[in-house]
Amino acid sequence: MDSTSQDFQPRTFSIKLWPPSESTRLMLVERMTKNLSTESIFSRKYGLLGKGEAHENAKKIEEICFASADEHFRKEPDGDGSSAVQLYAKETSKMMLEVLKRGPRTTAEPKAPVVDTPLEPADTVFDISGGKRAFIEADEAKELLSPLTKPGNSYKRICFSNRSFGIDAAKVAGPILESIKKQLTEVDISDFVAGRPEDEALDVMRIFSKALEGSVLRYLNISDNALGEKGVRAFKELLHSQENLEELYVMNDGISEEAAKALSELIPSTEKLKVLHFHNNMTGDEGAMSIAEMVKRSPNIESFRCSATRIGSDGGVPLAEALGTCTCLKKLDLRDNLFGVDAGIALSKTLPKLPDLVELYLSDLNLENKGTVAIANALKQSAPQLEVLEMAGNEINAKAAPALAECLTAMQSLKKLTLAENELKDDGAVIIAKSLEEGHTDLKELDVSTNMLMRVGARCFAQAVTNKPGFVQLNINGNFISDEGIDEVKEILKDGKNSLDVLGPLDENEPEGDPEDGAEEEDEDAEDDDGGLDSKLQNLKVEQDD
Repeated sequence: MDSTSQDFQPRTFSIKLWPPSESTRLMLVERMTKNLSTESIFSRKYGLLGKGEAHENAKKIEEICFASADEHFRKEPDGDGSSAVQLYAKETSKMMLEVLKRGPRTTAEPKAPVVDTPLEPADTVFDISGGKRAFIEADEAKELLSPLTKPGNSYKRICFSNRSFGIDAAKVAGPILESIKKQLTEVDISDFVAGRPEDEALDVMRIFSKALEGSVLRYLNISDNALGEKGVRAFKELLHSQENLEELYVMNDGISEEAAKALSELIPSTEKLKVLHFHNNMTGDEGAMSIAEMVKRSPNIESFRCSATRIGSDGGVPLAEALGTCTCLKKLDLRDNLFGVDAGIALSKTLPKLPDLVELYLSDLNLENKGTVAIANALKQSAPQLEVLEMAGNEINAKAAPALAECLTAMQSLKKLTLAENELKDDGAVIIAKSLEEGHTDLKELDVSTNMLMRVGARCFAQAVTNKPGFVQLNINGNFISDEGIDEVKEILKDGKNSLDVLGPLDENEPEGDPEDGAEEEDEDAEDDDGGLDSKLQNLKVEQDD
């Protein structure tokens, strides 16, 4: 064998799957946008997203899932990044499903309270969030933020949301913010690094954090920034210095278990905190433990939102118990989690400790009858002042109706009741409707859609609301009400104090349907839905560049 052959060594190739290129990430966003805005089983049930809203959701999903997968890759590198890619695709699929089931937003999420009020003259508010989302570079930042540099300005409340700051723009903004931080009381920097590469986004966050360190804020919104643990820690100086914070919003931020732990570590004593919102994160059970610790340190919270955060029973129980320290709670929103019966029972033991509760949102928590009855019995004794109660999507049937009815009879201040997407049928409807007939003069909205109701149940609910003077909407859509039953409902409403305008749409009512058949069809549909979504998401596989 000659020397050339002896020296030859076969070349080895290493294909690196992570991170995906910018073009691949953009392609994924476009594919998600198309799927989110295309007619499907989900759009027929929950509504179709417009292209603009679909695109915004797709971008946020991609940013959050990229941050989570990248964090996974850095902590547990597997050589080629294949596990990071799998996590990226899996989390993207989950969040797409959440958006599809949520449907289009009819009203915008509340933004920072940076609007003029009789007590706050307009020149105390600096808001650049209006108009289309746009990247901001150094020159534009200098011009845009120039009002903040004028001597003697009185700006106290700033909103930079919906504008994406690059590193050069942040370097312009940093000294300006530092020069006025002592006069600031409210800061909204939600959604202010969208579309930026992760390293640049983190650097921008650090610049803003350092600039605002030591400010005495009452309101801080850092939502929609795909933070993850690294993003939370990028705000270390700002968060650690806030001892007078009254409102904190960390929504749609990719707050994982690690990020929740970091947040709990960095937020100082929160005895003054009144509003804490964690909507739409991937916190999970372990992350819920960290949130529970924050809650325990915040006895004066009046509004707590921890919805769509993937918390199951293991995290739901300690979180429910921790809420017992928040005796000033007026609004509690735990929707769209995986609590189950045990966490529902734990919550029922906490509710009597919340005498000021006015709004309670417990939809889609898998409470079932046992958890629902426990909560209803607790509310019957402790919350007659409740104005809003939502318990949709909890697999509640007629067996829980007597406990719910007794609870509702005690709630004479009720303005809105949502029991949609349960299995009450006519047997449960008759019992619950009867409890609403007498009194309840403030009731304005009743949603019992998708409950396998037929003619009798629909009539009873119409009868229950027909003489409420300020009643606005009755939703009985998605049931099995015959044409004769619909006519009777309309006649009842017309003869009462309300007009037919209070009757919601009936486009998903099935006059020829049957509750028993409907249950079977619903199960089949659920399988079809999952299969249909899975097939769509197969097209969202990340194609890596060579």
